[in-house]
This record gives sequence, structure tokens and C-alpha cells, in this order.
Amino acid sequence: MAEAKIRVGVIGANAHYGWGMRAHLPALLSLPEYELTAVCTAHPETAEESAKQYGARLAFHDYQQMVTHPEIDLVSVAVKVPMHYEMVMAALGAGKHVYCEWPLGANLDEAEEMAALANAKGVQHLVGLQARCDPALLRLQELLSENYLGEVLACNMTMFLPGLLQRGLDRAWMADRDQGANTLTIATGHAIDVLCFCVGEFQEVFSQVATQVPEWDTSEPGKKVKVTAADNVLVGGVLTNGAVASVHVSTVPWHGSGWRMEVYGREGSLIASSREMVQYAQIRLQGGRGQDSNLAELPIPERLTWIPGEVPQGAPFNVAQMFRKLGQGILEGSAVEPDFDLAVKRHQLLDLIQRSSDQGMKQRVT
Repeated sequence: MAEAKIRVGVIGANAHYGWGMRAHLPALLSLPEYELTAVCTAHPETAEESAKQYGARLAFHDYQQMVTHPEIDLVSVAVKVPMHYEMVMAALGAGKHVYCEWPLGANLDEAEEMAALANAKGVQHLVGLQARCDPALLRLQELLSENYLGEVLACNMTMFLPGLLQRGLDRAWMADRDQGANTLTIATGHAIDVLCFCVGEFQEVFSQVATQVPEWDTSEPGKKVKVTAADNVLVGGVLTNGAVASVHVSTVPWHGSGWRMEVYGREGSLIASSREMVQYAQIRLQGGRGQDSNLAELPIPERLTWIPGEVPQGAPFNVAQMFRKLGQGILEGSAVEPDFDLAVKRHQLLDLIQRSSDQGMKQRVT
């Protein structure tokens, strides 16, 4: 395979909606090391439509048939969270490399099973915590490792996302906490991973997980859905480097302000922010040291962008950066991160955050 293209099949390749259409497909089509060999959607007609639109040779509406096809090397799973487990396990069982969107599973048990099987099969596995490949955040991590701030003392992160009061009937399932797709698992999972990746892992957490709006309107007049899923997550804690950290991730009714992370040290400050919701795109990085009167815009080195210039900005960009890392791992036989083992670690942390809230007690991270 050293000189061949990586033949990929995408589950969740509807041409009209979804994260696969928004991010995975445009990313893969822009990377020369990949061949989009197959697409899979829920219905024969949509699968054929997607295959024609994106130039895939094969179209499937049964993911079991796709993952076992001999011409598929890598399976990309970009569907709703409750379906991740069965699809990923099928692809791993067939000996395929797998890229799965975050969260890896609907719960920790599922994630642990997927990671165990991926390791047993000896395949490459990557989870879609794509902010780790954003050039601005890579630079922020570099600056911290270069001691730009000196001793890190404190970190604060906020993310406020709009759209809390209503879901269409096709998304009403997200109201159920057990389905694994809510403000705690998705938005907080991404946000916590950014903080841990850039600044440091938590050694203890104390948190409040709340459902502030316990009922959603739906697209059907007069029909509402009861909500058990979290919409506000507030976490305080201490990192392994001794810094005090706070995180507030919230889905609010209107006018979300986006994402912001502030890191403060003895010798300066670093601020990363974006108006983009969840995707960590178009990040502005600012910094200042010592007696600087103002924060200054910090340049992002071109070497931190690994992908061709034709990759679209926005949702496809960081996903393409991830696929490039994964491609190198597949072609060279080298380890890549964030893998399923890292995903398990993040699921464990989210479970501790929930437990801290349920028990009203500080939790140690082991």
C-alpha cells in the first residue's frame, strides 16, 4: 500500500445534510493520498445520488456490506452518536482502519469496547477531536511548551452556543441523556479536550451539570419533548501542572458568543477565540508578555498547515488535517492521535464530571 491510495468508504454520506457532507467528503476529496471509493447512506436512492455527486465507484445503503468490501481500506463514520458503536465494531471486525466522529460511543462502556477491539485488530483508529489539528491551537500549545508564559497559573474557557429551545422531530432523540449526544458529551467533550491538549490534563474536578430547559418545542405544533440531557456544564479544577482551571460550556436560547480560552502565566497571557460554534475554525490567537501594554495578534506559522490550499475553510479544514495525519499513519505504519484510547480517556473524564455534579463532591482524575 506504500504507493497506492487509501481507499475510503464514508458512512453518513448524504449529499444534502450532515457532518459527512459538510466536513468529511470535501476534506477527503481534497487530499491526494485518498480515493473516495464508497459512500453509504440509509437508502439506495440517496446512496446512488451521493456516489454520482462525489465520484465514488461504489454506493451502499447497508453499512455491513460496505465495511466488508475488499476494496475498502478505511471506514469513516460520520453519523449520529447512537449508531457509532455498531458501525465501528463492524468495521473493526472486518479489519478496517476507522475514523469515527466524537463522541466515540454513547457511553464509556461502548468506547472501551471499541478501543479494545481496535487494538486487538492492530488497525489505525482516530476519533474526531479535530480541534487538535487547528494551526492556531497547535501554535498555542507550542508557545506553552516553549515557556512563553513561564509558570502557568490559571486557565479559563467558555463556550456559549445558540439554539436551546427547539429541535425538529428528527432530532428530538437528542433530548435523551442516554443517547450520548448533548452539551456534556459533544460540546464539553470537544472543549475539555482542547484545554487538556493545549494546557494540561486535569488532576481533579468539581462540577455542576444542569438541564436548565427541561422541555423542547418541536417542529410539530403543540408537541413538546421532555429533556434529560444537559445544556449547561460548569467545571472547576486543578491541572497536573498546578494551574487552576475553569470551564463553562452552555447551550443558550439565543445569540451564542462562540468559544474563548484564556491562559495566564507568571510572564504573560495567551488568548484564543472564535465566533465559530463548536468547529474551532478561524481562531484568533493573541498574546502578551511582561510589561506589554496590549495583547498582540500572534502569527501562525505556515508549517502548521499540512493540507493543500484547495481544502475549503471552515468545517472541512481541521478534518482534512486529521485525515492527513491518519493517512501518514496508515501508509507508514506509525501511531496517530487522538486515537480510540485517548477517546476512552475523555469519556472517563466526562463521567467524572457528571459524577462530581451528581454527588456534589470533588473527583480525583486517575
